[in-house]
Amino acid sequence: MKLAVVGKGGVGKTTLAAALARWLSRSGPVVAVDADPDGNLAAALGIPPERVPEPIAGMRDLIRERTGARDEGAGLMFKLNPEVADLPDRFSVDAGGVRLLVLGTVELGGKGCMCPEGAVLKALMQHLLLRVPDHVILDMEAGLEHMGRASASGVDAMISVVEPGMRSVQTAVRIQKLARDIGIQRIFVVVNKVSDANQREAILRCFDNQLVIGTLPFSAPLARADLEGRSVDVDDRAFQEAVGRLGEALASRLGCGTGPG
Repeated sequence: MKLAVVGKGGVGKTTLAAALARWLSRSGPVVAVDADPDGNLAAALGIPPERVPEPIAGMRDLIRERTGARDEGAGLMFKLNPEVADLPDRFSVDAGGVRLLVLGTVELGGKGCMCPEGAVLKALMQHLLLRVPDHVILDMEAGLEHMGRASASGVDAMISVVEPGMRSVQTAVRIQKLARDIGIQRIFVVVNKVSDANQREAILRCFDNQLVIGTLPFSAPLARADLEGRSVDVDDRAFQEAVGRLGEALASRLGCGTGPG
């Protein structure tokens, strides 16, 4: 599976990305990609701060080497399709069967959207989604800045995470339009932090044209783990079972035949 997880800040998209990565790792190799500039996927996977990989976008020497960029400012010349095939293995760290790769963010500073850093990130996204045989989970920011049309074609589905509240629903609707604009057609909704059936039904009514593929219950152990900076590997049977049902639903809908034995 190649999945992009998106949503408004605070809805639990990173938690879901980490939990799905853990679930998928039971059936094969997984690359978890932190593509959110304010991301904390490492913490959700239980990786201590001293082991968190350096963001690719911040590796200036590497960026210059791969793109051939020599200067900065107007008229900068660089390769638009740099070689990136070795980067996932070189700059990822293992977290119990899940390899974490951190993309980082492009500091625009007047460079505009076309810059050496952006070229490397887009090429890397395309490589991960179109050429890497492993499962890939992308923890994205809502704006989808890292994802161009070429890489979008490699995404099996985009999962938009919402919580019981209209602000996250409004963000999900905007994400749907952005995703369709770059060619992503399969967009699913996951309702997170559900405390009762009334909350679930209220959110379901907001998505007439989208498929709500799963709901996750509110988890007090997860909330405590987040507060304490611990991973998503908590003892909460209801939450873990809900993640498993979601994973199986995705595999069925996408025809991936993926599911832990």
